Amino acid sequence: MRLAIRIRQSLVGLALLAPAFAANAQELGRLFFTPERRAALERQRTLNVQEAQTLQGTTMSLDGVVYRSSGKATVWINNQAQAENESARTGVSASLSPKAPGSALLKPGEEAPAHLKVGEAVNRATGERNTRLGGGVVVTPAAAAARR
Repeated sequence: MRLAIRIRQSLVGLALLAPAFAANAQELGRLFFTPERRAALERQRTLNVQEAQTLQGTTMSLDGVVYRSSGKATVWINNQAQAENESARTGVSASLSPKAPGSALLKPGEEAPAHLKVGEAVNRATGERNTRLGGGVVVTPAAAAARR
């Protein structure tokens, strides 16, 4: 009987202390950025501002492709995210095909288009391709099973 009363008193005490702990807790917000960068990202989000980006350098790389459940896609070109077929900001249009997931046809302005797989880069002047593996090989589970 006394144990039940002590447990009940402890639970009531914890229930009374919970709002005090919640009031002192800080919101995590955006992680992995400096406070200044987080503030800039938050300002962009609230004002719906897009950073002006241009394709710079001698190489063009396809760094990633993400398909959302809505059907829209985001591609990373030279480590810069953009929506599929958006070329006004970057000057590069990325066309995706459901038949070739993990790849895109990149059309940089007046230059010749290049069909790249995720992880590949192309020299914009010479057209030379680079897998950026440094002589290594990527083996998928399906390819490993086919070798056996």
